[in-house]
This record gives sequence, C-alpha cells and structure tokens, in this order.
Amino acid sequence: MNNAAPAYTAATSQPRYNPAMRDERPPHPIDAVILVSAEAEWRPVRARYPEAAIEPTPYGESFAVALPAEGRIPRPVVFFHGGWGKIDAAAGTQYAIDRWRPKLLLNLGTCGGFAGDVSLGEVLLADFTLVYDILEQMGDPQAALAHYATEIDLSWLREPLPLPVRRELLISADRDIVPGEVADLRDTYGAIAADWESGAIAHVAARNGTRCLILRAVTDLVTYKDGEAYGRPQLFIARTAEVMDRMLDSLPGWLDII
Repeated sequence: MNNAAPAYTAATSQPRYNPAMRDERPPHPIDAVILVSAEAEWRPVRARYPEAAIEPTPYGESFAVALPAEGRIPRPVVFFHGGWGKIDAAAGTQYAIDRWRPKLLLNLGTCGGFAGDVSLGEVLLADFTLVYDILEQMGDPQAALAHYATEIDLSWLREPLPLPVRRELLISADRDIVPGEVADLRDTYGAIAADWESGAIAHVAARNGTRCLILRAVTDLVTYKDGEAYGRPQLFIARTAEVMDRMLDSLPGWLDII
C-alpha cells in the first residue's frame, strides 16, 4: 500500500451478516462473480463472450460461463454488470452475493490516477478503500468516514500473481476527480488514484464476509489543473477496452488461486 497511512481506520463494530443462516442452499455454487461497473468497462466483456446467453437483472446484464483455470477443470463463474456509482455498486454487490454466493467477488474496472504518483495502465490491487465524498457537519466527520472505510483481507493470495499489480489504497466518490482537490486527497489520505465504486463494493462484501478482490487499471491521469480524459470520452473508452482485455486475459490465473 502507499507509504502514507490512511487517515481513517476501518470500522469493526458492525456484525457481519451470515447468509448461511437464511436457507439451506449450497454455500458456493459459483466459484466467482466477475463484477463490472461502468458501461465502458462492460463492453469489452460482452465482446469477449459474444455467444454467451445473456440474462437481465435489476442492475445490468449477466451471463454464466466456465473459464479454464491453470491446471484444473473449468471453473463456473458469472459475469455481472452491476452498474456505476456507489448506489448501484452497493446494491449490485449485495444482489450478486445473495443470488450466486460466490467464493470470490472479483471487481474488474478502471480508475483515474494522480499525475506523478502512478502510471497509465498500472493495475492497482485495492487493499483498503475509503469513500471520501461524505460531508458530516452535525457529528464527528472522521467517524463518518471510518464507517465506510474497509480494509480488504488479501492474506489468501499466493505469489506469483497472474498480473503485475500495485497494492494500494483506493478512494471512491460519486464524481470524477476534481483537479483542485488532488493535493488534498494525496496529503489527507495518501491516495494516488480514485474511482466511483470500489468503496461501496468492498464495504458490502466485508459486511457479508465474502472474499473480495478489486483490480482497477489506471486509464487517465489528473493534475491539479485538469484531467486528460475530461471532455474526451473516446480517449477513456479506448483505454478502457485495452486495460479490460489485459485483465480478462489474467482471469484463469486468479481463479487458480481460489
């Protein structure tokens, strides 16, 4: 993770939900749900599996396939378009856990990086997430931020990993990175990149006791003056297709770890 420690630690007082108490279904019928948030991130997934049988959900499309895992029989997985932003990301994550009960919830997606701190195309493996657009003015603002801060347990991962990654804190908000806030986000949280959904996904997965892996590739850089993709959506779309293809190529290796 970044050398600068997060300013807020994850809240641990809330009990975890135990879905096994609810009914008698098998605990893990699916090895992994591959959760994808934004539409631009979902398009390369659909292009990779054009023959897949698509099923609608309240949040987006889904389809089940069997993916090869290194040295093992094909593994049953579901690709799920959970939607963008914190609301759909949280609701979609809970839907995926309740419906498919995966051994692993794997989020593949993109993020914006702070220029000078991270490089284009780098894949960040989130080990801590923080929702930074919470503004608490009646009580303790630090407690409000800590409530949704999540430390992600990655102790189960085995080296070598199937893809070069950089373990980092990821911060999330329902907005693109504001250039004028880059310095403060870096200084306050030790952040180097931000997205819209990671904080919600990690929070819900932790509450359910579901193993979670969040991989976010840097598609665009933001300085204290401007963002290179702002006003240039085609740049973001093209780079997203490139990094998503690379992460999809690595899926058999991640499945082999679980």
